Amino acid sequence: MPPVDDLSIDPPGAPVAPTTFLARLGAAMIAAGYPIGTVRQTLATCSERYGVTGEMLVLPNHIQLTGGERADGATMAMKSAEVDLRCDQTFPLAALVGRARRGQISPQDGLAELDRIDAMRPRFPAWAFVVGYTLQSAAFALILQPNPVALGAATVFGFGVGLAALLARRNEPLTQLLPVVAAFTVALCSFTAGRLLHLGEGSLRALAPALVMFLPGTAITLAVIELSTRDMISGSARLIAGAMRLAQLAFGILIAAQVVGLTTSELSVAVVDRFGPWAPWVGCALYAVGLFLYHGPPTRFMGWMLMILFVSYAGQLAGNAALGSYASGFGGGLALALCALFVAGRPNTPSAATLLLPGFWLLVPGSLGFIGVTELIGDNSSGAVAVTLISMISIALGIQAGLLLWGACRQVGATVGGRARYSRA
Repeated sequence: MPPVDDLSIDPPGAPVAPTTFLARLGAAMIAAGYPIGTVRQTLATCSERYGVTGEMLVLPNHIQLTGGERADGATMAMKSAEVDLRCDQTFPLAALVGRARRGQISPQDGLAELDRIDAMRPRFPAWAFVVGYTLQSAAFALILQPNPVALGAATVFGFGVGLAALLARRNEPLTQLLPVVAAFTVALCSFTAGRLLHLGEGSLRALAPALVMFLPGTAITLAVIELSTRDMISGSARLIAGAMRLAQLAFGILIAAQVVGLTTSELSVAVVDRFGPWAPWVGCALYAVGLFLYHGPPTRFMGWMLMILFVSYAGQLAGNAALGSYASGFGGGLALALCALFVAGRPNTPSAATLLLPGFWLLVPGSLGFIGVTELIGDNSSGAVAVTLISMISIALGIQAGLLLWGACRQVGATVGGRARYSRA
């Protein structure tokens, strides 16, 4: 569990108040990537199970609960999540959330389980983190810019960025600056090498694979879900945070371009494919291996992850064939949402929002987003803004459509099942 600011009024030696457990559980869910609406619904269900009657305030990084379960007055608990949970920690958390929703665990045991999850060590050693990120970078090169030059550059840059991220883990100020520093360093090396070696295949798309770690996948994914469920405050806050991260990446690239002396006409976003149509599919599989080493989920989840990635990319291709390139993200977002919701229904799996992330960036909103911001310095800035907005809106609508379709199917299934039981009775 992430470090939290704790304010509760349990007397020393007294039994743990349910509000204390529920507040910490809610903070852990927020840190694990659960949408605010899901956290609120879960806490409401758990409150009924534990006999808590009171008010709750749930924000993207803060939760406050008040309850009147004690005879001697109300209790209050506040938690603030500052650090995201690792992917491997979200699986036991999902099991704990399920038990809490059914009231099958006491507050004392629940806090003990949260402490155990907090103390979990990463599944793989530090070198696996760097290797996993390197493989992810190479995989995105196969998907975004499938040619030998981009693949080699993405592998080298990915290793360097992964190593820098590993070294910066324990230094919070350096972690905050890392997106700008990494974007500047990668772009500077790429532009300089391209000019010195006369490589005509370098482009802004070749920079995206090595910077994939910094793309605001969690922020934008949760923003889309929360805005679609009318959680305007949290959704807007996450959307602004995602836009700021894209601006950080674009700033680093722009400064590097100015240092090298590139003109806007040299900042290309063209796709150069030297491998053929098989490259993106191999990239999807390689990306899954990189995610496995980078995040360390249970081995049994590997098959589901592969399915999510392949379904997402297939949905994007189908959307492109049926609706054109501007709406290709709609098909990918729709397929991704349905697949993630299906997998999230399996026992002991993380939230659908967490499962959306592996496939979300295969739809290329992040890379297209900061490429579009970078192009604002050029002559075609209005076109860049339009393409970026259309891409983002297309994917957002696809995810929203998937959420609505899944909810409608479940409602119809429940209605049909209820009528069938009634007719048999």
